[in-house]
Amino acid sequence: MQYWLMKTEPATFSFDDLMKAPKRTTSWDGVRNYQARNFMQQMKVGDQVIIYHSSAEPPGAAGIAEVAGEAHPDLTAFDAKDDHYDPGSTRDAPRWFVVDVRGVEKLERLVALEELRGNPALADMRLLQRGNRLSVLPVTAAEFREVRAMAKRKPR
Repeated sequence: MQYWLMKTEPATFSFDDLMKAPKRTTSWDGVRNYQARNFMQQMKVGDQVIIYHSSAEPPGAAGIAEVAGEAHPDLTAFDAKDDHYDPGSTRDAPRWFVVDVRGVEKLERLVALEELRGNPALADMRLLQRGNRLSVLPVTAAEFREVRAMAKRKPR
């Protein structure tokens, strides 16, 4: 099993929106970065995911999800009316992919970015590295467990 972090802007699609989706499942569409896409192509059913609210006040880890369906073409790339349309991506040669993600549990509380930064156990977490703005990132099993544990504790 692998562990991941996926960012979303809660004003557009929040963790609560995921939990309200049919079967608590949605396709994670609109990713338009090659490295993030490549990470999604590595995901397997059952992999665990931290859902992270970015562009929020405060930003932070909001919930836990799991990969429910492996990478398949992102249909929004083929729709000229969609904000994520890419004329270079075709059904015969898709450039962009999605994975299906199922909400598992809302964290007991949002674990804010500043709190994550202040935890020495997370010093090497890719999310916290300078200049890292990817929307999909791998996390280690230890980092995943620590974020979940932090959500159960009062903030420092």
